[in-house]
Order: sequence, then structure tokens, then C-alpha cells
Amino acid sequence: MSSEAESAIARIVEGAALRREHPPEVMREVEALVAAPGTDDPRLADWTEHPFVTIDGPTSKDLDQALFVERAGGVFRVHYAIADAAHFAPASSATFREALARGASYYLPGASVPMLPRELSEGVASLNEGVLRRALVFSTDVDDDGHAKATAVTRAVIRSRKKLTFGEVQALYDDPGASPLRSAPYAESLRLLREVGQRRVADLADRDVARFRRRETSIVVEGGQLVSKSSPRLDVELYNEQLSILCNREGARLLYAGEGPRVQPIYRVHPAPESERLADFADFTRAVARAHALDPAIWGWAGPDSPISLAAYLARLPDDPSLGGVLRAIHRHAVMVNARSSFATFAQGHFGVGADLYARFSAPMREIVGVFCHKELGELLEGGPVTDAQRRADEELRAAVVEAANASKQTQRKLNDLVARVVLDQVFGADAALAEAARPRRRGTVMGISQSKVHVELEAPAMDVKLYFYDLGQVLGGAWLEAGEGGAEVRLKEGGKVVMRVGDRIELVVVGREKRTERWMFKPLPPT
Repeated sequence: MSSEAESAIARIVEGAALRREHPPEVMREVEALVAAPGTDDPRLADWTEHPFVTIDGPTSKDLDQALFVERAGGVFRVHYAIADAAHFAPASSATFREALARGASYYLPGASVPMLPRELSEGVASLNEGVLRRALVFSTDVDDDGHAKATAVTRAVIRSRKKLTFGEVQALYDDPGASPLRSAPYAESLRLLREVGQRRVADLADRDVARFRRRETSIVVEGGQLVSKSSPRLDVELYNEQLSILCNREGARLLYAGEGPRVQPIYRVHPAPESERLADFADFTRAVARAHALDPAIWGWAGPDSPISLAAYLARLPDDPSLGGVLRAIHRHAVMVNARSSFATFAQGHFGVGADLYARFSAPMREIVGVFCHKELGELLEGGPVTDAQRRADEELRAAVVEAANASKQTQRKLNDLVARVVLDQVFGADAALAEAARPRRRGTVMGISQSKVHVELEAPAMDVKLYFYDLGQVLGGAWLEAGEGGAEVRLKEGGKVVMRVGDRIELVVVGREKRTERWMFKPLPPT
């Protein structure tokens, strides 16, 4: 019998019309690829002597990337091997057409709906430990300031030495003497990963990239229930992310340089925030400073015309534990100033990572755009003539890939929202079933205030809830509430008493559901 969590996930998958199974014509292609995965291709360079490793979460099975870092010629040489998905899903194949229809792999707690069949994404295409695998290897020289100096791309066969988890590598960094990895043949590569990662992170300030302080949350299945958990982000995750960003930047640069009849790039674009949104954020920071009687010269930002950038403003904010809620709320609002990134056929910068050009090479088994970018880079490496018919076909295919890739992002967001709703209904439904006096007080922090609601970040479950002014008014005896100037406070309309402020720690008790909208209602209490 399936658990409550499994049943809920199954309903979400069915409601989203996600196909768990792949068509027979795809599976016939997969069967042939499993029998002959192409690792004996004489055109592939033999990189099996290099000590590549994968570093992922403990439950990851579709291993897209492996890394190996060395010092060569006075620079860091970062070798980033990516699964050769374009070989396993060529554009003419049924496998590619099915991947295009899906757009991406979709992830839910305890379950996934893969873009490529698992026999590929978790099998012969995945960079699994101890076996020969095809890979597209980006080799980038990085100087001691963290700047990329040159990149070469090689189609190769590799053998990953170990499937490592972020926790294992972080333990090596935190206490090298106690880690079993200290004497591994790839220990020096892991040490250099930290060095180059730290230099890349330091370079973020030079590129005026904001580093946001955000809570990392995930929803998992435990004991047949969906549980939301929060955990700090490990340093090794940031270092690994910087290598992924480096690869995607360099890949975009190569595609841009080769754009023409042979190469049709796809870029990940992220426009800078609009001036109006930056001005609103500046008003918010000054309002928060007033509400908490903080020094406006430190906590307030002057806006888009300020002599210091948004990134520099966020970096200078004091790390005062007593003001942790205020700090997190400001960083959260700074994140919300940004527009969403998207895929496009035109070259434009990616504001979020500080890149003039950015593509998406690093997740080809999970995103159709990655398969397409690998295909295009492969064609660039091969060279040769191209007919007008081939060019037109690739341009049409590129447009379809962009549409599918952008749609897949929306689908995953909808899935995340549906899963979060199940968790909240599960938790607060159990609270509401108790006698009022026995209901737990759930701690949280006020993260934001709009014209009609308050956004609260709960500690347990590690999720967000919304307190609507209308509901709060009923709970507070029919009082009418309004947002203060700048969105930093909620006040009573009569008398102007401040009910709560952004950054305040509060406790909530479930009251029940609002009948018309079926949303959960809460009674706010001062923290004990």
C-alpha cells in the first residue's frame, strides 16, 4: 500500500499530465545504446587516467558532471566533464523528440519524471563511478584572481573515480586529518577545487554580483509523510556551482564566436532589475530602518542612483544576530527585485551571475536546452559545410527547444507550489484537529508586507505562509489593518498602533480555514 505522501505525489503527477513511461520507439533506441554506448569511438580522447570525481547530493542518480582540477603553467586548470547527452539523444531520434516534448526532468519529493529514460540518465550516459563514460570536457585555465584565461573543449572517454557527496567533501575541508578522503588519489584535486572556488567567489564582488543570504529548503518523504527541512548551504556547493557557471559562460562564449550557418546558439538571459523596482526596494530599506530605529546610513540604500551598488549595499550590512530577521528580510526583498531568467535565441547578459554571455551546458540529461547546446557545440568542433536546408531546420528546432525549455521552468514551479500546498494542508490540518489550547505555537519571522498580506517564514515546517489582513482583522476582533509606508509595518487603521514589523519574530497558532477561499488562518502571538 502506498503511503500518504506517495499518493499525494502521484495525484500531482497525474494532474500535471506528466508521462512516467517512454514510448516503445524510444525504448528500442535505448536498448541499442545500452548495448553499444559508444565509449570505444576512436574519435574520443582517452582521459581515463585523470582522477575525475562527481560531487552531488546523497540521493542523486543522474550524474551530469565530473570534475578534476590541477595546477599547470602557473594557473588552475579546471577540467569539467559533462555527460555526452547529445550522443544518446541525437536530433533525428525518437529519444530527442520525446525529450523535446517533455522539456526537462521534473522533480518531486521521493520521485522524479525523467526527460531521458533512466537506462540513459541513470545508466550508460550518467558519469557513474568506476565505468567508462562519454563526456564533453571543458578545460579552462583560471588565474589566481579567479579569471578565466582560455578554454578548450574535448570529446573524451573518462572514468569517474568516486561518487562523492557534498557532505563528504565538506568534511574533508572542515577537518582534513579525520577525513578518509585525505589520502585518496583525487585529494589534491579536491583541495584545488576549494582554492579555485574561493577565488571565483571573491571575483563575484568585482563583477558586482550580489550574494544573497537565503534559507535552503527541501521537501522530503519521511515516514510516509512530506516533510519540509531547512539546512545551511555548504561551502563546497558554492565552489561546485562556480565551476558550473564557469563552464556555462565559456560554452556561451564559444557558441557566440561560432554563430552562423553552422551554429545556432541558445542563451540563458537575465536582465538587470528595472529602475522602478530598485527605487521601491530602496524605499523599503529606509522604511525598515525607521521601523527598527536603525542607522539609515547603514541599513538604508539610496536606490539606483546610489554611489554604492545593490551588491555592495547587501555586503556591508552588519551580521548582527539580534537583527538576523531584518537582515534576511532585506536580502529576500533584494532577490525579489530581480526578474526571472529565461532561454532566448539572442545574445544578452545574465545579471544574476555577472556574465556578458551565458548558456546552459551543465545539465544536459535533465534539460532539453542542454542537449541542444551540446549538439551545437559538437557541430562547431567538427566544422564542415552546411546547406541552407540544414540551417533552416536547426533554426526551427532551436525555436522549439527555447519554447519547451521556458515552459518546463513554469511546470516545475507549479509542481513545487502544489507540493508545498500538500505539506501545509498536512501540517495545519493536524494542528486544527487538536483542541485550541493544545495547538502548537509555530515560530517564524516576518519577511514582507504587501497591501493585503504579511509573508512569514516559519521555522517548522521550513516554509512560508501568508497572513491576510482580512483574516487577521477577524482574529483581532474585527480590526481594520493597513500597511505602513514602504511596506515595513502593519498598523491598525484606527489609532495607528503597529501590529508587526518586517524582521519581527512571531509565533502563529492555526485558527482554521477561511470558508470562502479555503486558505489557512492564523492567530499571531508574541514569541515566548
